[in-house]
This record gives sequence, structure tokens and C-alpha cells, in this order.
Amino acid sequence: MARLFIVEDDASLRENLVRMLKLKGHECLCCESFANAAVEALAACPDCILLDLSLPGAYGHEICRSIRQGSNVPIIVLTSSDSEFDEVMSMNVGADDYVVKPYRPAALLARIDRTLARDGSADPARGRLEHGGVSLDPVRAEVSYRGKSVELSRNELLILRILMENASSIISRSELMNELWQTDAFVDDNTLTVNVNRLRRSLQSAGVPDDFITTRRGLGYVIR
Repeated sequence: MARLFIVEDDASLRENLVRMLKLKGHECLCCESFANAAVEALAACPDCILLDLSLPGAYGHEICRSIRQGSNVPIIVLTSSDSEFDEVMSMNVGADDYVVKPYRPAALLARIDRTLARDGSADPARGRLEHGGVSLDPVRAEVSYRGKSVELSRNELLILRILMENASSIISRSELMNELWQTDAFVDDNTLTVNVNRLRRSLQSAGVPDDFITTRRGLGYVIR
């Protein structure tokens, strides 16, 4: 059972969502003040957040950004917007997945289960990874370089882990998309680019050289 925090202003949709999730054994908490959604979400300490973008008196992307600044909790955006801009923006500010309404209940449950499974994918047995002076702690979702450490989001962690586990080997974009979303069939190519760029910015914040991750055009990415 997981604790899910729901930020949704449509009462009917919210009630149906809560009912469906409870039938699956999950605990559900709902946002009471959209203006304070990020604060409420962080205080709830959920295992996953379901976030609508269009909210009265609040901006979904800003809520997502604020949550991500304070936590690595998985965030799934649920929205009626099928705009590519909104999807890329959501990923850029920290969302882990993007689901367009109306969604099929079974498909949404599968995405939630997959996101929760990914969240628990950093198991201690994998241990710390080291390459080129860069150290990755999968358990703490933290990358370190020359004494400076930076926390990574879930997708940043997964991308860096697979690249470091296969250092000096080119990892294709399809392989990375399968690692993050278990498919590359319905994921916009820009979404992976956004996540890789976000990882590069995090590495730069830790002082890691800009060329630590190299793009091989038409082939994928490699850590040398």
C-alpha cells in the first residue's frame, strides 16, 4: 500500500480517483488549499503525488517546481491539456510522468504502480557507483564530485545509473526510454532530452565537467 497525495479541483473526478485508488489498497490524501498545495504535499510525506495543472488560484507547474525543490517524491501530472509545451514544461520542472485526461483507469493504475516500483528501484545491493571521480549513491539518490554533493530526481538517478553501470558503452535513447518508462512507443522524444538536460544541470551544480556525459548523434549517450 502506498500513500498518494491528490491535487485535483474537480470534485467528481477526485472522488472517483480516490475510490479507485482505495480499492487497490492505497491510502489517499487530498489537497485542501490549492494556494498552499506544495506545502501540503510535502507535509503529507506521500509516496507519490497526482497533480492537476489547471487549478483555481494556483499554477500547476509552479506547484510541481516547488515540490521538486523540497523532495524527490514521484509526481504524476494528470491534465486535460495534450499540449506538447505543457508536457515538456512539466518534465522540465520535475514531473516524472504526464497523463492526459480522460484516462483509462487501468492504464493510470499501471503508471502509478510503475512509478512506485521505480521509486523503490534503488536498492542497497547495487551499491555506490564510481567513475571519473564522480560517485553515485543510488540509495540516497545523490551524486558527489570532489566533496560536493547534489540530490537527483528519480529520472536523473535512473539515467545516470544506467550510464555509469555501462561506462564507455553507448546507451541508445530507446534503452533509456525503456528504463524510465518501460516503453519508447508513446513517449515524445523531447521528454527524454528534457530529462537528460536536467541531469546535466544537476551534475554541473556538483562541479562535474560538462563533457562527463557525451551525446553521440544518432546513437545515444556515453560516459567515458
